[in-house]
Amino acid sequence: MNKFWIVFWQTYSSKVKAKSFMIVTLVAVGAILLMTNINQIMDSFASDSDQNKIAVVDRTNEVFDLFNTQLLAMEEEDFTLVRAESEEGLKEQTLAGDYSAYITISYDENQLPQATYYAPTIVEGSISGAIEGALQQVKGQIAASQLNLTQEELMTLSSAVGFEKVALEENAKSEEELSSARGIVYVLLFVIYFAVIMYSAMIGSEVAIEKSSRVMEILISSISPVQQMFAKILGVALVSLTQLGIIIGVGYYSIKQNLQSLDSGFFEFFGFSNIQTSIIVYAIVFTLLGYFLYATLSAFLGSIVSRIEDLNQTLMPVQLLVMVGFFIAMYGLGNPDTVFITVTSYIPFFTPVLMFMRVSMLEVPVWEVALSIGIMLAAILLLAWFGAKVYRGGVLMYGAKNSIKEIKKALQLSKNN
Repeated sequence: MNKFWIVFWQTYSSKVKAKSFMIVTLVAVGAILLMTNINQIMDSFASDSDQNKIAVVDRTNEVFDLFNTQLLAMEEEDFTLVRAESEEGLKEQTLAGDYSAYITISYDENQLPQATYYAPTIVEGSISGAIEGALQQVKGQIAASQLNLTQEELMTLSSAVGFEKVALEENAKSEEELSSARGIVYVLLFVIYFAVIMYSAMIGSEVAIEKSSRVMEILISSISPVQQMFAKILGVALVSLTQLGIIIGVGYYSIKQNLQSLDSGFFEFFGFSNIQTSIIVYAIVFTLLGYFLYATLSAFLGSIVSRIEDLNQTLMPVQLLVMVGFFIAMYGLGNPDTVFITVTSYIPFFTPVLMFMRVSMLEVPVWEVALSIGIMLAAILLLAWFGAKVYRGGVLMYGAKNSIKEIKKALQLSKNN
């Protein structure tokens, strides 16, 4: 057992000290710090002089005041309006940077306002969209006055139709809860996908590198292949927990420090401002289960590889299984309660992403979640048993051609040893 821990800690320490580990961790931490501090970073570059100034040529001599008042009511602070008497020189001033854009307002054949927006480029749409929205409101006010409508009548005509969705099933999530969960699941599905595929592939590469360098011949003379396989699987698992722990810890601290400024934007859009603890727990559980399932599969596939160059081809089935589950989950985000999603969520290779999606977006009975976890555990144990047999013979094979026949040879060698 002492040899098991030697291999375990050697695997862990070598991976943690690797440059790739440090680079990936620093990039992930940097991305989280950037997202959680984006408002402060934007504010540090902004100043009063940076505020957009937009020139307005009002050919009607009547619309500008209504237009400006409407923008103020919308609390639009990204730009200010400056009234211009004519268009003369505005094009050159706008191209020179004196104005961000300029607008001409006139009446159409129905004596209702229309406008033309001039800017160096029309890529940025938030400003022009706000201007169009404000002008639409002004047009409604003028049209209402022409038809002798009161302000209350105009508001009645322009108000949205009442439409409410009610779930009949008991404990079903509301529309707001479902929208919030969908954003959270979308992000966390990517986390589970990359965590499973990256760390399980790390197992296969670790075995293949040792085997191609002939280090394996020394290792198997001092420790059994089965102990070696599980020591590597658990060692890389601890590596993943270390890396994810650092990333989550930094993210939690940064979010806590910037909680008030994160009520809008990225975190509000994806529902992270109102995240439930149960969703995080399910994400951790299914990520770990998915890792152990795919890590065991990658370990014995890596053991039949003779050259590191052949590893990607050998691990392709593992990557395809993860990708298929991920794409099914992307489809399921819009239809999480279909029979197809329900059935495939019990297939062990797809359970980590599909069952996680279901429990996050639907009220799934506890017995279904327990059943899926039980199936995954059984699959992991079965795959570990089979993988140990293949691994025991596979590490002794050289010159393999990466086919199913090689697995049969590995099993035969394991029987003879």
